[in-house]
Amino acid sequence: MPVPTTKRGLLLVNLGTPDAPESGPVRRYLREFLNDPRVIDVHPVGRWFLLNLFILPFRPAKSAEAYRKVWTKEGSPLLVYSRALEARVREQLGGDYEVELAMRYGNPSLPDAIARLRAKGVSEFTVLPLYPHEAASSSASSLARTYEVLAEGWDVPNVRAVPAFWDDAGFLDAFAAVARPVIADTRADHVLFSFHGLPERHMRKSDPTGQHCLASAGCCDAITDANRHCYRAQCFATARMLAQRLALPEGGYTVSFQSRLGRTPWVKPYTDLVLPELAAKGVKRLAVMCPAFVADCLETLEEIGLRAKEQFVEAGGESLTLVPSLNAHPEWVDAVVRLVRASDGPSVTARAGSR
Repeated sequence: MPVPTTKRGLLLVNLGTPDAPESGPVRRYLREFLNDPRVIDVHPVGRWFLLNLFILPFRPAKSAEAYRKVWTKEGSPLLVYSRALEARVREQLGGDYEVELAMRYGNPSLPDAIARLRAKGVSEFTVLPLYPHEAASSSASSLARTYEVLAEGWDVPNVRAVPAFWDDAGFLDAFAAVARPVIADTRADHVLFSFHGLPERHMRKSDPTGQHCLASAGCCDAITDANRHCYRAQCFATARMLAQRLALPEGGYTVSFQSRLGRTPWVKPYTDLVLPELAAKGVKRLAVMCPAFVADCLETLEEIGLRAKEQFVEAGGESLTLVPSLNAHPEWVDAVVRLVRASDGPSVTARAGSR
């Protein structure tokens, strides 16, 4: 008898977005997002009080206003650009994979995307979390939820996870290709690499020695066994490799972290504090790259493209230009396809309780 053909599925997973730039949809999105114990890693009772007494009564309206500034006719920028990537990756793979986009929070949901792949007869899954750097609150949460959903079925499929790609040549070359003409056209005299921030305790949790991460000013100067899985160290490494590709001079770039939430210490330096410092040092034309994001979203378009620009100019700078994210740039599409094909190999089986 002929051997049945194995049908492979590719799941592209991004973080998520509300369904509309209004308080209600934003509140639902934030409730799901911030209720994840990998995002707010405190005691469940403390998380409930934080969410329901301090965040959800006030933040949705403010966030909805910010979303309205960048929302497009087609919908959320993150979803629009992620859909474009999905379509072009599907085309490039040429039928070797069934491809579905999923959001860790919001829609299209992970359970729905997995159900669509199962309905197409997929029996082997490749999961690509669309986050360049490792973090419990993004890549780990997305993978854990994926395994959890897959393990709910009677027949549990084989799963391959594409690892974080912060040092992947295709990813780096694609971002450099996007940035190079912007830097040249704007005659930028400095480049700021602004990464999404995380609480400092998340870095310490990723340090198996308990003695390296954030223990010294130079803890992220090189990748070592102690910080190999540290988000901050990976971000600094990405910045160094991009600076090399862009031929930025020594002192011609700065690394910072944005989007901090709450009063606990987040990884430093903070973008909103670095901006006036750069202006005070005489930087006039600033280009900002956000290599923690592979698709433009609220954090790039509104937080950097609008608010940070206004702050920098008010502090004495002449211009701040946001370098677009990778979105569906042809070099990025090629890089994604290579990452997926390179992942073909031994797979693991999702197990209940993986989270």
